[in-house]
Amino acid sequence: MTMPVEPTVLAAMPLFNGLAPSELSRITQALHRRNAPAGVGLFSVDQPGEVVYIIQSGTVKVHVEQGDGDDVTLAILGPGQTVGEMAAADSLTRSATVVTLEPSVLLWTNRVTFQHWLRTYPQIALNLVRILSRRLRVANAHIQSLASLDVYGRVARQLLVLCEEYGVPDSQGGARIPLRLTQTDLAELVGASRVRINQVIGDYKELGYIAVSREHHVTVRDRAALAARCE
Repeated sequence: MTMPVEPTVLAAMPLFNGLAPSELSRITQALHRRNAPAGVGLFSVDQPGEVVYIIQSGTVKVHVEQGDGDDVTLAILGPGQTVGEMAAADSLTRSATVVTLEPSVLLWTNRVTFQHWLRTYPQIALNLVRILSRRLRVANAHIQSLASLDVYGRVARQLLVLCEEYGVPDSQGGARIPLRLTQTDLAELVGASRVRINQVIGDYKELGYIAVSREHHVTVRDRAALAARCE
């Protein structure tokens, strides 16, 4: 039997910010939990948008495969973020493919229930607008960086964005990004080869700007230096 979702878990997630405890309790009754190992596809481009996922833990990649076989990563999302909300909200097909990058715990509900939430809970609708607005701003900045920054600047910018979104302070004054982020993932995200990303990461580690764990978790040690590299 699936264990029920605690309302306190939802309270910390952007989609449910500002909801009353009684509202969160009702919402938990329509949520299901899914444990997914790494490498599992949650849905593919052009599929019907029947399910909305909320990431409780883990990391997923949102990507699109090009006609020539190249993969373009649109976003890497972690705990608290929603996936599949666009297709569920507008009833159109999926615009991208989503796959887990590490073992993940996902909460999910169906499209009908999600649309009911948007009509019934104005705070959820407002939160969704904020989430999508934030992603649009990040996407616009990403497009600008592709056009104006070299690969060192693009990597620095992506690390700063992920640090702002997910960074957890550590005892040495840095911020750990608790997402599994391999050099291949970064390469697809910033539009560079894995060999080039290996060089950039190596240089940034040597300069003391970042540290990387065996689990592919990046810790930002010097935000100011990375920010300067984006200019």
